[in-house]
Amino acid sequence: MQIQKIFENNKKWVENKLSEDEYYFKNLAKGQYPEVLFIGCSDSRVTAESLMGAVPGEIFVYRNIANMVSNLDVSAMSVINYAVLYLKVKHIIVAGHYECGGVKAAMESKDYGILNPWLRNIRDVYRLHRIELNNVENEQAKYNKLVELNVREQCINVLKIAAVQKVYRKGELKIHGWVWDIHTGKLIDLAIDFDSILTDIREIYHLD
Repeated sequence: MQIQKIFENNKKWVENKLSEDEYYFKNLAKGQYPEVLFIGCSDSRVTAESLMGAVPGEIFVYRNIANMVSNLDVSAMSVINYAVLYLKVKHIIVAGHYECGGVKAAMESKDYGILNPWLRNIRDVYRLHRIELNNVENEQAKYNKLVELNVREQCINVLKIAAVQKVYRKGELKIHGWVWDIHTGKLIDLAIDFDSILTDIREIYHLD
């Protein structure tokens, strides 16, 4: 896409919005009150608002390669804490997607240079679930399973955060693990039992 084309598209978008509502941008400038924090992949094919049919102001979004939640990622920790403590979001969604380049790269025995430390987080997920994954003979099925398991582990990483634990235990916050099927366009809820997971990890990660 040419840069000039972006500005032309923006001009048309502004005109369309104002034709629908002359106060659209004035109202938008009053502040944001999203109820959802969406943690997704940076993949250019995966846009949170489009997937969920949302409009500006409804979703607080954080994206990186393979939708990771690392306690060493100051950006991710800042976004989550801000969303929970100040925006008072009611839902945190971690959404992966099939055909994820980051997950696929992590499955390869290849040196990716500066990406190696980041991909190691995904390889750690593989290590945790290697018995289950190694029992999957079909390579594509194994790839898809790692996408799902990675979402589950990142949801657990969300649960490990002190601010999240405090609000979650009060029943004021729900966590969701989803996968977007790029082949069909449909969102899949992995139906993860977070209450049992929190009970299981409580001895080690309890911070409240």
